[in-house]
Amino acid sequence: MYLSPSPSRVAGLVLAAGAGSRYGMPKALVHDGAGRSWLQRAVDVLAEAGCSPVIVVLGARWAEAAALLDAGDDDPTSAPVRGKDRPPASVRIVQATDWAEGLSASLRAGLRCAIEQPDLTAIAVIPVDVPDLNAATVARMISTNFGTTAVPGATVLSANTLRQARFARQPGHPVVIGRQHWTPLIDTLAGDTGARPYLRAHPVEHIECGDLGTGVDVDRPS
Repeated sequence: MYLSPSPSRVAGLVLAAGAGSRYGMPKALVHDGAGRSWLQRAVDVLAEAGCSPVIVVLGARWAEAAALLDAGDDDPTSAPVRGKDRPPASVRIVQATDWAEGLSASLRAGLRCAIEQPDLTAIAVIPVDVPDLNAATVARMISTNFGTTAVPGATVLSANTLRQARFARQPGHPVVIGRQHWTPLIDTLAGDTGARPYLRAHPVEHIECGDLGTGVDVDRPS
């Protein structure tokens, strides 16, 4: 059973707006060998780990991508996703109209959505192209008990949190960003670099997750 979440709320953020030029199609539309979309898997992983809401930023062919999510009947921008032994987590779909500017546009749109929700303490950010990512990795990243495989939902983070997962000492995702960093980060975003310059300029807590997965992002079809 999962533990009940603490008053500190951690959102999830899936960056899935790009055209996937190296892949040959938007990665938000890619399915694995079992027919499951990478997009839905990313949302489910964040929800199962205890992130709520899960913000999904779409851009290229966004309507097709949105249709892949488990949308509710009344509001296609707020779809319920149920993690194992957890109540449904809401999904908020954000359309980044400036997605062609690069990763910064997607991250900026997602953070602005999070800012509008004052009860959020931090956000766990992942790209859509890490199909190896699992809920145990996300749970470790959003928990204080990251010395072992943390229990999803055990989230006690401060608004000043700045963490990045590592896999065999290589940086990867999720990146967990506390609320105090959201506006300063938005002010630095440009081009296709995302949060990388900001992370390099600030003290980041690196958490090894190589025992839970590879952290590999998929740029091209296998």
